[in-house]
Amino acid sequence: MAEQRRIGFHWHLRRVMAAHNLWKSTELRPLLRSRGINLSDAQVYRLVTGEPQRIPSRTFAALCDIFDCTPNELFEPYVEMQAGASANAPSSRDLGIKPGSPIAKRIRIVQDDGGTPPQT
Repeated sequence: MAEQRRIGFHWHLRRVMAAHNLWKSTELRPLLRSRGINLSDAQVYRLVTGEPQRIPSRTFAALCDIFDCTPNELFEPYVEMQAGASANAPSSRDLGIKPGSPIAKRIRIVQDDGGTPPQT
């Protein structure tokens, strides 16, 4: 089994804006509009204060142009979680599991001869 990784990212737009003396999301809207990006006040606010899950490439390029920065200065990926393959984990073949057969099996609990369930 190959190594698995979950990737997260840090969004640094607010820090980049502060470095350019822009403190309000409303100050960013006209700069975006001058580059053909028409977003509502609410959309610009979410772009500045949150971490966008999707951002159009034209908007990303406009931000880089506005702040004369590279994408790396706005967007920093990092590894959230990393899990390697375990050398001690048994394979399904070692457990006696055959492809196509269910792993869980139905069981039936029966009472002993005395009519009462066994004590545990």
